[in-house]
This record gives sequence, C-alpha cells and structure tokens, in this order.
Amino acid sequence: MVDILHRIGVESSSPEAVYNALTTIDGLSGWWTDDTSGETDVGGVIKFRLLPGGFDMTVRDQEPGRRVLWEVTEGPEEWVGTEIDWHIHQDGDYTIIMFEHRGWEKPVDFMYHCSTKWALFLMSLKSLLETGEGAPSPRDVQISDWH
Repeated sequence: MVDILHRIGVESSSPEAVYNALTTIDGLSGWWTDDTSGETDVGGVIKFRLLPGGFDMTVRDQEPGRRVLWEVTEGPEEWVGTEIDWHIHQDGDYTIIMFEHRGWEKPVDFMYHCSTKWALFLMSLKSLLETGEGAPSPRDVQISDWH
C-alpha cells in the first residue's frame, strides 16, 4: 500500500475553524467542490461531485479541533476502500493540517494526478480559512484531462 501525504499551515486560524471547514457542508463546498451534500456526522455519507465524476465518503471518526477520518465508499476503483485522514494541531501562529490519503494499492498514474489535485485543494482550504475565499471545483486549477 502507498499513501498521499501533505502538510500545510494555516495562519491566524484556529483548529476549530479548520475542523469546521472539514465537517460542514458549507465549509467543504467552500474549498473542495461546490457540489457537496450529505451528512457530516460520524456514520454519515458525504457526496462530493467533481468533473468528471465524484466520491462518496463515509465519516468514520471525528475529534473536534483535532481529527477527521473518512472512508471512500463510492468512486473510482482506485479510491474505494482508501481512507482520508486529517490531523489538526496548533503550532505558534499556525494551525497545522497533516493530510493522509491512505491505502492506495499501488502508485498508478491516477495517484500522481490525485496527489497534485489534493495539494491544490489543500491550498484552496488554506485560502478559504485565511481570506474567506477558496477555489473549489469547478473554479480549481486544471492540471490535465482525467477520464
């Protein structure tokens, strides 16, 4: 198994603000995709729709201001069964987000694409929290055609 790992710091934001951006439909649609719906509590399913498809995530765990864990239950076959784990902590003036997309079977081309897109969406999250405006799909940076 291989994982996608990223770390970002969000200036002048609290762990609770980051947590809210990861656990509310308004927060999620502000940085990842406009087309977000579902239930964000533990056991709920969040539906993220992007071009050309989408993902359903089951919320497996939440610790307010500290952690959010999703399991991919619907989407591209490379994603189904993987986990997306968010760890949040304060470090001085920054709230640190440690991001893991765990459980990829092997590093296929799609994983490389997704790693870059996750980095872009994490920067969208950072922008949303620091300026009030993210760049969710469909306004995100396009890096290639993916089918």
